[in-house]
Amino acid sequence: MANRILTTHVGALPTPKKLVELAHKRSLGEQFDKAAYDREIKDGVNDIVRHQKQVGVDLVNDGELPHNVGWAWDYGAWWSYVIPRLDGVLAVNSGLWGSTLSAQTKTPMTPNDFVVSDWGERRDMAKFQEAYMDPHSGCAIPEQWMTEHHPVVKGPIKYKGQEDIKRDIANLKAALQAAGIEEGGYINSIAPASVSRMANEYYKNEEELMYACADAMREEYKAIVDAGLSVQLDDPAFAENWDQSKNEPSVEGYRRYTQKCVEILNHAIRGLPQEKIRFHLCWGSWHGPHTTDIPMKHLVDLMLQVNAGAYSFEAANARHGHEWKLWKDIKLPEGKVIMPGIVSHSTNLIEHPELVADRIVNFAEAVGRDNVVASTDCGLGGRVHPQIAWAKLEALAHGAELAAKRLWRRAVA
Repeated sequence: MANRILTTHVGALPTPKKLVELAHKRSLGEQFDKAAYDREIKDGVNDIVRHQKQVGVDLVNDGELPHNVGWAWDYGAWWSYVIPRLDGVLAVNSGLWGSTLSAQTKTPMTPNDFVVSDWGERRDMAKFQEAYMDPHSGCAIPEQWMTEHHPVVKGPIKYKGQEDIKRDIANLKAALQAAGIEEGGYINSIAPASVSRMANEYYKNEEELMYACADAMREEYKAIVDAGLSVQLDDPAFAENWDQSKNEPSVEGYRRYTQKCVEILNHAIRGLPQEKIRFHLCWGSWHGPHTTDIPMKHLVDLMLQVNAGAYSFEAANARHGHEWKLWKDIKLPEGKVIMPGIVSHSTNLIEHPELVADRIVNFAEAVGRDNVVASTDCGLGGRVHPQIAWAKLEALAHGAELAAKRLWRRAVA
């Protein structure tokens, strides 16, 4: 392995305004120029791959630009992109997304242990209701949540996004070649537990719905891996669901629920090479207090049961920055790497490269320098201004250089 710390990020990067406008017209059924849309995606991916290389990112993606289908706000595209790729799912304009969530109200996977409610019943939002309702607070609920399209399961779920994922793969591979990047490219895809957070009018229970999502999404995962790229499985539900229970569940009950989510995810990626799979865990990346997050200590062993080669998780924000200490007592499975968040999406402050280096060294000394890839907490696109997003990635790269000097100098000494 190279004598340095590699860098990456979670996925979403600033989306060109022209692409957002075209995607929104498409979602509203207005006159839509598909050829122009496809060109904007291809050109945007080329630019964003080149920009990642320029600021020092080693493991790059397409910025999730192809996921912006106009059916959600810019930073919600990580999940909404899948709606038009699934048969049996209909996008409806039904008000607040959470008000339509019914999947977990039929037959929960772990009865009496844990039941997901909805966005309107989040404990964090209830605890800080005044702040969330204040449009000047910085954590107000986005207006788009009240007005945009939301998914409802109306029939059997099947994957129908073959042409879309084929386009995404071709665009990223072409951009990698143009930028002179030979390896390290990845594409984000949503994990089954997070896909299944939809209103359910078809499946008899939550587990049946989740397995249907797993079988459908497997086709996308496999297409990405078969193309020689890595797939990142985005799964905020892994940690975020804890806050979506109306009453705080028991840790044991939540772990039983999450264990089942892990089993279903591993079913979806069965037989796929682990070294081509990245798993992302977060507590929901909206700008809020997050005082009701479940601690990482209750999740880390479950996360490591996912059959992936790399694990991405928040570690830089103010609620989870202390949890790096857990890794002193965790034996990382052989051949695995961690991708801790070293710079955060939740503040406009640009992390100093020395702080970046300190955070990287903490993890490297805990699990080994060759087992750490420096990353971001969550997607930067839509979370901070584009100028700030790129500055954060540049600070990440500079800090990784400083960390490498410390770590390899110590080894020589």
